[in-house]
Amino acid sequence: MKRRSTFFEVTLDLDEQRVNRWMFLLRLMYSGRDVAWLYDRCDQTAFLDGHVRAFAHLGGVPTRCVYDNLSAAVRRVLFPGRVLTQRFMALSTHYLFEPCFARVGTGHDKGGVEGRGKGIRLQHLVPVPAGETLEQVSAELLERLDTQAQRRRDAQGQTVMQRFAQEQPVLRPLPARPFEPRLAVALRASRKALVTYHAETYSLPSHWRLLDVMAYVGPSDIRFICREETQLRRRVQRHERHIRYSDYLVELSRKPQAVRQVAPELMAELGEPFGRLWTLLEQTHGGREAGRLLARVLATVVQHGTEAVAAALTTALDGGQHHLLELAALRREAVPAAIPVPEPLAHYVVEAACAADFDALLAQVHA
Repeated sequence: MKRRSTFFEVTLDLDEQRVNRWMFLLRLMYSGRDVAWLYDRCDQTAFLDGHVRAFAHLGGVPTRCVYDNLSAAVRRVLFPGRVLTQRFMALSTHYLFEPCFARVGTGHDKGGVEGRGKGIRLQHLVPVPAGETLEQVSAELLERLDTQAQRRRDAQGQTVMQRFAQEQPVLRPLPARPFEPRLAVALRASRKALVTYHAETYSLPSHWRLLDVMAYVGPSDIRFICREETQLRRRVQRHERHIRYSDYLVELSRKPQAVRQVAPELMAELGEPFGRLWTLLEQTHGGREAGRLLARVLATVVQHGTEAVAAALTTALDGGQHHLLELAALRREAVPAAIPVPEPLAHYVVEAACAADFDALLAQVHA
């Protein structure tokens, strides 16, 4: 069973902005069933992720797949074969399909999928689709393709889904686990707890500064791991910065003027009721004093966590207790010291001793 795949540039309206993005298209040549997904980039991670999504959506894997000689799959062309990239070889080995490639400089070897890509743009991407996120537009496009597959008929009167029902039994079964398309990259955080990947800059918790960080780069986000802590960040475009001021709460709690400068962005990250609190403080005390008061609140967040402080603030604000006694009580609570326990010892329970235990032992000795 054969299928073909490729990328197409498309135009979308995301969050009320006209942008160009990339559509990954996989087409089963017998049934004519299409699977498409939209990506910010036309890179190897998106290429691999498109395969994982397509195979999962189809419920099986074609035995043979045809490609252009794209750099995401081919490291070198050595006629009549190809030297595959390491990650694409891992993908084909994981799903057990045979990768085949079109002749160099010949455009009609993949004419079926090329023509279908243009057809999808005309049928489903005109007028320009709009949505808040790329994932939303992708899901809507995939739903429209599945709906069309139930209605579209060939010369024999069979729908695409009817032909797919004949094709599906010969697909290879999916492996027990899907392939991981994320790219693992070792990074190091700077003194400002920043990391840079391909001219994309991200902030991380301030206590990660100068530490080694493992980044698992996906098509739309990056998962950062450092000393068993995990942070997920939405990917940005090249030369853009993704800075989260909530990563610097320790520093902001000591710098009221800096709190005042970044308050709108910080309140958006922390969510309610912190936004209500900032508005109240600013209206009551003015910007300068509000920054000082909020810095003290942030110090409590560092000590007790966002959820506990948010609960105390909600109780105070909803009850009209603008003196914030609930928060003051929370600040006075002692934070129990966390004692790290090695994994092999985590399941053991050691009972605490008391004076009565020693009295019993002494009684046995005297007896």
